[in-house]
Parts: sequence; structure tokens; C-alpha cells
Amino acid sequence: QVQLVESGGGLVQPGGSLRLSCAASGFTFSRYGMRWYRQAPGKERELVAAISPAGISTNYADSVKGRFTISTDNAKNTVYLQMNSLKPEDTAVYYCNQFNYWGQGTQVTVSS
Repeated sequence: QVQLVESGGGLVQPGGSLRLSCAASGFTFSRYGMRWYRQAPGKERELVAAISPAGISTNYADSVKGRFTISTDNAKNTVYLQMNSLKPEDTAVYYCNQFNYWGQGTQVTVSS
């Protein structure tokens, strides 16, 4: 069955960086687009970044453009989210998504 396992979250100071990883299994990874969502306390889950199959194209929420980069490694069946210049408002649980499948989430906290 499809499994998505996120890692890489943590506590970071404003202006810092983190790289999230999502290890995927149970499907042909290179044939599917992947997405990162986030959900902050009291807010709806929002799409942060998306990448098309084989990494041909990417899309980002306006709030993260120029700071976050989504990428994939088909050899490792893994999707990444490189997050730079982090802000307190980036604090959220970040989720990996493929179609109807979700990971368990990884907490990112940006605070001094």
C-alpha cells in the first residue's frame, strides 16, 4: 500500500533553514506529482508546493516563493522541501501528499 513518511522538522530560529524529506513507497514514484501542505494551529491546511511527475514543473504558494524549493530524487523515491529564510509564520505541521494519500506530518517551529 502507499506509504508516505516525512522527516526533517524541528525548531529553528527566524532566518534559518530546514530540509524536509518524504520517503514514498507502494507506487511508481516517478509517474506521480507530489505536494507539500502545511497546517498551522487554528488554520486550514494549505498547499505549499507541488512538483509534477519527473520534476518537470513546480508551483509554490505566494507566501513561500523565493524561499522554498521542492524537488524529487526518483532513485530514492523521495520528495524534499528545502526551506530557507524561515519566518515565524511558517510554523506548522508539514504534510507530504500524493493524490489521496497523506503522511503523518512533521512539525516545523520557527521561533527565537
